[in-house]
Amino acid sequence: MQDIGSKRGLRTELLAGRSAMAPRDRSAAGRAIRDALLGVPELEMAGTVAAYVSIGTEPDTRGLLFALWKRGTYVLLPRLLPDGDLDWASYEGPDSLVPGPHGLLEPTEPPRGPAAVASADAVLAPALAVDREGVRLGRGGGSYDRALARVGPAILTVGLIYDDELVDELPAEPHDRRVRAAVTPSGGFVRLA
Repeated sequence: MQDIGSKRGLRTELLAGRSAMAPRDRSAAGRAIRDALLGVPELEMAGTVAAYVSIGTEPDTRGLLFALWKRGTYVLLPRLLPDGDLDWASYEGPDSLVPGPHGLLEPTEPPRGPAAVASADAVLAPALAVDREGVRLGRGGGSYDRALARVGPAILTVGLIYDDELVDELPAEPHDRRVRAAVTPSGGFVRLA
């Protein structure tokens, strides 16, 4: 999997695997990921968590967002900007989300700017796969690589993935930003090298 050109094929393969999952299995995976993350010390103590609203076949984050918000954590969610960068705004419950570009759900609260992610105590990032060194394979737009570049080295960054998406090695490019941990439904929370 070292060939950078293999990213496109790898994305297609991973998305097909996700599409083949039964909706009830995706839902159960989302609950397991939620439960694993809610017990992570950095998330238990976090005042602010930057997260995202899952779409399509991604592991479901809606229950996690609601649980974080209900326990008093300030949750920042992304708003996709025209240039592909991410702005951030606060989550104020499920009714505070509206349709955005590319089928995304975005917060209705006032935007706080792309740099707002730097104020988070933990950042949860979508991924199609994560390897043991923390290389995260996203959808290819670079939005989260830009966001993760704004996060300090001591901040916990986590890729949310299904069990078979934690792999030994992924192709990496110089602009790719690594995550410090991954969480899977069966394996739970895993700190990475």
